[in-house]
Amino acid sequence: MSSASDTIIVGKIGAPYGVKGWVKINSFTQVTADIFGYAPWQLNGNGCSNQEIKIDQWRQQGKNLVAKLVGIETRDDAEQIKNAEISVPTSVLPELDDDFYWKDLIGMQVVTDKGYDLGTVKDMFETGANDVMLVKAKNNDAFGQKERLLPFLHDQVVLNVDKQAKSITVDWDPGF
Repeated sequence: MSSASDTIIVGKIGAPYGVKGWVKINSFTQVTADIFGYAPWQLNGNGCSNQEIKIDQWRQQGKNLVAKLVGIETRDDAEQIKNAEISVPTSVLPELDDDFYWKDLIGMQVVTDKGYDLGTVKDMFETGANDVMLVKAKNNDAFGQKERLLPFLHDQVVLNVDKQAKSITVDWDPGF
């Protein structure tokens, strides 16, 4: 069984689809159908706790993805796993040479191009317009900040991500 740090959430089980145990799949992967290339799935939430589940079949259904999961045979079975998060072991994700996953950014030091230490990346999220870093400031931050929200905009705000040094260089006013 994997610990939470060894897994990454890649989607969520949606509503039942039909009466034979099919469910809608809400994929968080960049190419939505890529979620089916990662296995095994672990379901968490709505009564599931690291429940490993296999995909029997899947297909595109209009704009949605639907799947038949092994052991989910009826609409009632499908209702039991509705809203469960889908996680996969991070070991099944492909290595990225010149890119990174959000999970790689969590915990990295964020430093301005002028050398001011803004703190560490606490979380990443989407806003629609762009991705945002939540940076937890150091306890003795000179500007009295506890947290900062920085837009994750390449070549505008984010100047460099150094995976080896675990640091992100940004063009950002620390007082903001």
